[in-house]
Amino acid sequence: MRICSLVPGATEVVALLGLSHDLVGISHECDYPETIRHAPVVVQSTVNSAVMDSAAIDRQVRAQASSGQKLYELDRQALNDARPDVILTQDVCHVCAVTTHQLEQAIATLPSRPQVLPLDPRSLQAVIHDVERIAQALGEAARGRDLADSLCSRLKTVEAKRGGLPRPRILCLEWLSPLYVGGHWVPEMVRIAGGHDVLGCSGQPSRQVSWQEVHAAAPQIVVLMPCGFSIERTIAELRHLCRTDHDWSQQLSRWPKTYIVDASSYFSRPGPRLIDGVELLADLVSGAVAPGCNSPMVRDVSGSLAPIGSSR
Repeated sequence: MRICSLVPGATEVVALLGLSHDLVGISHECDYPETIRHAPVVVQSTVNSAVMDSAAIDRQVRAQASSGQKLYELDRQALNDARPDVILTQDVCHVCAVTTHQLEQAIATLPSRPQVLPLDPRSLQAVIHDVERIAQALGEAARGRDLADSLCSRLKTVEAKRGGLPRPRILCLEWLSPLYVGGHWVPEMVRIAGGHDVLGCSGQPSRQVSWQEVHAAAPQIVVLMPCGFSIERTIAELRHLCRTDHDWSQQLSRWPKTYIVDASSYFSRPGPRLIDGVELLADLVSGAVAPGCNSPMVRDVSGSLAPIGSSR
């Protein structure tokens, strides 16, 4: 079967099902695991986010979206050459993938119409259900059920450990300028991990908030998870904001516990590694993450805000 996956989380599912070799097309954001790197890239972003800060990215995305300009460019020739039998795409976020209209236009030019499986998860359970849907579409239903059962079992283990313990107030920031709190599955991840998301709403889109709302929420733990950012990218953004934004330079010193996580891997993408994100949040809630931790998954910046804010 020839598979084209335009969604990083779905591409990870394909790999976990042992079907990496069947991938004939991926998006520019599909970078995990290594076994998928052979597949041609058939989608590119029209926003060069690598050279812009958060505020500039937000401005350009808003401007292009409001004027009807494409945020993603679909390589029709590459898609035609791929000759996919199945295309995995998504409808959950209009700024995260090619539009359905773009895809339909491209499919119309293919020699034969592939099966299109749109994914629209807004909760962890929906993400896990999509694992089974993807597996069914790819002829690996039994393997998909086993993978889904394993993910559910891990969630139950995390939730059982917290029991009736107190729930710390947690703020999850999905964008830094302007401020956005995480939505969809993020508040659910926090709840299962044993915390209380003070501003996010389960199943609802991420939303913009003000510094006044952030102050009033009085978080005990702040998790910085800018959508699609790595830890290193977030640190660079914080350095910039501490130099240019008075609110950020003042606020960082007030939060008792502040962590930067690898959002791109464990929080932004609706895929199996969200479960790793839940387990990481549980460690933050329980205090299992050592002070000053500097790992590939999380950086404790609670006691090192001054260096981050410096120009060095």
